[in-house]
Amino acid sequence: MPVTHLRWGNDALSLLLLLDPTGPARLLAAGEVASLPDPEHEPEHCAGLTQQALPLVEVQTAGSGRLGTSGKRHVDGAVARGLRYTGHEEERGRLDGMGVRTLRVRMADEATGLHVTAAYSLRGESAVLRAEAHVENRGALPVTLEYVSSFVLSNLAWQLPDSERWEDGLSLWLAANPWSGEFRWSRATLAERGLHDVGMVPFGQTGSKNRIAVTSTGSWSSSEHLPMGCLENPATGRALVWQIEHNGSWHAELGDRFGDVYLALSGPTDREHQWRRPLGPGEAFRTVPVSVALVPNGGFEAAIAAMTDHRRATRRPHPDQAHLPVVFNDFMNSLMGEPSTQALLPLIDAAAAVGAEYFCIDAGWYDTEPPGSVGPGGVPGWWDAVGEWTESHTRFPGGLKEVVDRIRAAGMVPGLWLEPEVVGVRSPVAATLPDEAFFRRDGVRLVEWGRHQLDLRHPAARAHLDAVVDRLVHDYGVGYLKLDYNIDIGPGTDGPEGTDSPGNGLLGHNRAYLDWLDGLLDRHPTLVVESCAAGGSRTDHAVLSRLPIHSVTDQQDFRLLPAVAAAAPTAVTPEQGAIWAYPLPAHTHAELGMVMVSALLGRVHLSGRPDLLTQDQLTVVRRALDTYKTYRHLLPGATPRWPLGLPGWRDGWLALGLTAADGTTLLALWRRDGAPSAATVPLPWIPEQQRPRALFQSGPQPTLDWDRSGRALRVVLPAERSAVLVAFARNEKE
Repeated sequence: MPVTHLRWGNDALSLLLLLDPTGPARLLAAGEVASLPDPEHEPEHCAGLTQQALPLVEVQTAGSGRLGTSGKRHVDGAVARGLRYTGHEEERGRLDGMGVRTLRVRMADEATGLHVTAAYSLRGESAVLRAEAHVENRGALPVTLEYVSSFVLSNLAWQLPDSERWEDGLSLWLAANPWSGEFRWSRATLAERGLHDVGMVPFGQTGSKNRIAVTSTGSWSSSEHLPMGCLENPATGRALVWQIEHNGSWHAELGDRFGDVYLALSGPTDREHQWRRPLGPGEAFRTVPVSVALVPNGGFEAAIAAMTDHRRATRRPHPDQAHLPVVFNDFMNSLMGEPSTQALLPLIDAAAAVGAEYFCIDAGWYDTEPPGSVGPGGVPGWWDAVGEWTESHTRFPGGLKEVVDRIRAAGMVPGLWLEPEVVGVRSPVAATLPDEAFFRRDGVRLVEWGRHQLDLRHPAARAHLDAVVDRLVHDYGVGYLKLDYNIDIGPGTDGPEGTDSPGNGLLGHNRAYLDWLDGLLDRHPTLVVESCAAGGSRTDHAVLSRLPIHSVTDQQDFRLLPAVAAAAPTAVTPEQGAIWAYPLPAHTHAELGMVMVSALLGRVHLSGRPDLLTQDQLTVVRRALDTYKTYRHLLPGATPRWPLGLPGWRDGWLALGLTAADGTTLLALWRRDGAPSAATVPLPWIPEQQRPRALFQSGPQPTLDWDRSGRALRVVLPAERSAVLVAFARNEKE
């Protein structure tokens, strides 16, 4: 076969590949089709891109190492360099009513017998590429994988002008994701993040040997950083957003190579996650999927908009996504894990009175120990005894069904909290399930904060959870389950026989958990299942593509919550992102407005103590929820916008906009402590004829002045700790 170039994709996003039978296939460039270089008319340009381009898949195996580089980077693997292009297939099909293009590029390494396939897919005219890789051992000897990339893209700086250094011309967005302070995005140049052009390429060197690495180890996929990032050219607005669609360990790195920049994305690795995968003859391995949105202009916000569309298109359909019911949950700033018949009945009546449609009984409904009892580490006494998931007769002397029936009689759908993946060390289940059903290392069952971790690859573990869920649905008629997960079990398990690497054991469990979720929803297709992991510690598309609603935070301070709520749509579609609204008797009317507005552009998770509010306070809450129900149907198609920029943790003014498919823009504005009473909010996308209308506020009246020609809204909120929800619609009556 001769050396050829292949253009593949759509007008919005296409790939230019080099297919060389004497070497590995390489991805030379990606972007809108009109911007790609033409190999026939620009041969020198393409030759330069070829030198800098990496193989489509980076593979490293035990005993092979890397060539031409050193340090910690996961590129220039000897096996990857030894791959030879052997062919490709292009397919077109339909999925969920949308056209899907798929490209599979095949390569092989004669020395190891490994056959590697890079797979790419595009939906319709989307600018989002989904990628993964497949490795099969067709040789006679076993091979141990230590790293396999899901996606590699080189030449990220090829469109910069010659006068501009890539270290200054490219900026990298990353999102720290601390517990209760989620979605802390920051932007810095590559130089500011520590990656520089050290000037060694003219001396025959590859580059700096450095990298910008972001990695997550363990079963919380987002407890330190979101599995996302964005590389942006601020001068042009060209931006690339990526997300690693995995619910366990992952790794992303950017590095310099021959005067340009590459991006490599993967699941677990040997170096970072204790992951090794032996492949015997005939065995195969599939990487975790990743998705990449690439836009020519509009920067970070435009790329997030494209990724938001992708998240919706690749999500499991569920009726909840259309109805977006208001959920009351008795935990946050409410019962805090101490439910009982006596405590719940007044909450049920109050929640129904203000307009809640689902009522979820949170943690503690199974707790047989005295209310308020505290165990090791200051956690509730039941913490290390969970696992049976049977009701507590001390808390519910008339039975839990009495409370569930009261929820249903009040016109709401009942729900229960569940933490399925853990079993407390004092739970009877810990003694009845076999050791092989739990995470172990060196034959020792793991313990984290008084809990064991189930390994859902084991049939006994899965059968136990299936029986629990089916019993709760059958016996209580619950229509809602909140699935929480409050430990991070570390690098993983070495498997039932002690022969697996911990990282590979965790990967197997991660995939088994997703399969378990699929099975649960196959059996109970209308059951609303909420994703939660100590707030937002498992915010990844692997889980979010399956479950219709996601808890984004555990933040209890209503003054801090707006910074989380305003940034949540960067990672979670608005119709999935559940935000707490916890009205309390101590709140002023203005503060109640802030409490409620924080939840009104996502999924409302009502909590707090509505049973203790005055009639005037209840009226505010009811008015907020009544307003929400008039426009919530717009959220599933809305595009997020940040007219004041992504919210800083201590910013005085915050803004989040959602523009719906019908042209309506919903705008939430918050004024926090110490901020001036007035702010000017640029809204360049709003049509000149639209005018602002306050949909909801509480406390002193806001002032809204619309500058049509300047496309800016000047807003005055007289009170600190207040907020307003504004609508711009096609005419004043909408």
